[in-house]
Amino acid sequence: MTEGTTTSAAAEAGDTLSHLEQEGEIAADYLEGLLDIADLDGDIDMDVEADRAAVSIISDSDGRDLQKLVGRDGEVLEALQELTRLAVHRETGDRSRLMLDIAGYRAQKREELSELGAKAAADVKSSGEPAKLDPMTPFERKVVHDAVKAAGLRSESEGEEPQRFVVVLPA
Repeated sequence: MTEGTTTSAAAEAGDTLSHLEQEGEIAADYLEGLLDIADLDGDIDMDVEADRAAVSIISDSDGRDLQKLVGRDGEVLEALQELTRLAVHRETGDRSRLMLDIAGYRAQKREELSELGAKAAADVKSSGEPAKLDPMTPFERKVVHDAVKAAGLRSESEGEEPQRFVVVLPA
């Protein structure tokens, strides 16, 4: 690799980071407006994780008010994430892969799903038989796929939305 190529790659990485930070800023502004309209207290935290903007709404209190924004099984959270992505798209013209977390719901869910994926992988290793898991959202399937891969096995998604599910396959 030449020095010019290295400089170009570094500039491109900087541009990507700058773009993701811009997405986070747009999302934060949108979500702050939403919190004001809903008269809910929450602080916005922005980050860049795995080549995507990540925005979290956190609360200094117990976060019960924010649970309204999570909804049953994260349904409201998923809808707010899509609305936030649309707000970013409207401003930038680019499709956003932004991830939204509210009151730590997604972080806790990620931990639970990682454990589920690791347990399913262990079961498949011992039985030698594929294991089908319950239907999941795309986010949930991604976390399980990552956990299965980390356990040294592979997995696939099968079915049609909203009944799409993960199948853990033997080695």
